[in-house]
Amino acid sequence: MWGIIPAAGNGTRIQPLAFSKELLPVGGRLSGDGRSRPKAVSEFLVDRMALAGASKVCFVISPHKADILKYYGGHCDIVEIAYVVQPEASGLCDAIFRAHPVIPHNEPVLVGLPDTIWFPDDALRALPDDRLSFLLFPVEQPQFFDAVVTDADGRVLSIDVKSPDVRTNWIWGAFKMPGHIFHELREFWLSRPERDEYIGTLINAWIAQGGRAQGVRAGTLYADVGTLEGYRLAMELLSPEPVRAAL
Repeated sequence: MWGIIPAAGNGTRIQPLAFSKELLPVGGRLSGDGRSRPKAVSEFLVDRMALAGASKVCFVISPHKADILKYYGGHCDIVEIAYVVQPEASGLCDAIFRAHPVIPHNEPVLVGLPDTIWFPDDALRALPDDRLSFLLFPVEQPQFFDAVVTDADGRVLSIDVKSPDVRTNWIWGAFKMPGHIFHELREFWLSRPERDEYIGTLINAWIAQGGRAQGVRAGTLYADVGTLEGYRLAMELLSPEPVRAAL
């Protein structure tokens, strides 16, 4: 199984930083020699993908993010790492589909956001292998995210993309699909008159032309570390007595 981590964004919401936002230290971990060291926020996603069965992860980086390559080239021993480049910031869909040369048609693929921390850490295991499915989390301010509207059986009806008129407080935090659906979605995206920036608008169009997606409410806590408020929440979530709320 592959994991795709789009890490080419500029991180403007949490600047100024002297490094890529995906390497922002949040919490800590023990190194091989038993010493404690800071843990980059994106490592939490790598750990969760590996826990769900991913053995290979593709980072999509910009030409200016060589620090990510250097960091994971020297520290990651739980998955194999590949890199592809997004030449310029052109939206999440463009970033994710840049990984298409390394994604086979016959393996599942996970997609997650490297500036988020969420629980439970094994929640990705709840997603099926045979369809497009979204891992959903309840949050207090869904208007700032992509809120996923489902029916009683979990079938995705539509996605409210950063809408003030959001209809649910359940947002997607990661998603999974068979490799062949990944490539079908990419071809569909390429065929669109105006290529979607957000996954939510692409999936709405996909559903309108007969596509199917499932929402799985297996998430409990979610923090977007790309904002200062989210960073503070993430630090609380990783404290000995984490808070029970999400932004």
